[in-house]
Amino acid sequence: MGGTGQHRGLGDAAEPYRPGDPIAIREIWNGRVWYARPATVVRDEPNLTMLHVPPRVRCQEPVTPDGAPLRIPVATEWDFVETLRSDRSMLSFAFPDTPYSVILGFDERQGLDEYYINLQTPLVRSPAGFDTVEHILDVTIPPDRSSWSWKDEDELAEAVTAGLFTPEDAAWFRYWGERAVEHVLLREPPFDEDWSAWRPDPAWAEPTLPPDWDLVPA
Repeated sequence: MGGTGQHRGLGDAAEPYRPGDPIAIREIWNGRVWYARPATVVRDEPNLTMLHVPPRVRCQEPVTPDGAPLRIPVATEWDFVETLRSDRSMLSFAFPDTPYSVILGFDERQGLDEYYINLQTPLVRSPAGFDTVEHILDVTIPPDRSSWSWKDEDELAEAVTAGLFTPEDAAWFRYWGERAVEHVLLREPPFDEDWSAWRPDPAWAEPTLPPDWDLVPA
């Protein structure tokens, strides 16, 4: 059975979501929301969380108080600006106690065009959906899985210099990035399946952020 298309109340965070439920994926930093994007639940199972972010959904991105964009949380204070995502959609796979998610990027005309590994803390349920802490470093893999490369190494280096992470943290992120690459390239489940033809249920409504998207319980 599909979801209701409506966001839950604050007391429902512990209950599993149903396919089609709208949620927010939020990046948290120092107890505050850093970035928030709406998504639709595809699966919410004990060993796998799958989420879909459609193209052109409205997200909340951090900016300095004078409106300058922020890539990493070097500022102690930040505001938000509403932005539209790109024309690409994302299908993400996250696993319990695993500090990364694997994102399949879909171009509207060309189909699957990238595997993207996002290094992050394991997803935690929140009243808005799921929360995580971004580890900045990422990995890109072409759709044929013939190679892989690091992404945003310069931003991770900047974050280490700024004291947001330690050199030991950065080494740990790299370790998990390599494990994630193995997960995809060795075609371990669920990447032993061909997801290139996957498409969202047309009955699912386009997700939006809930009214309390920026509320983080103490």
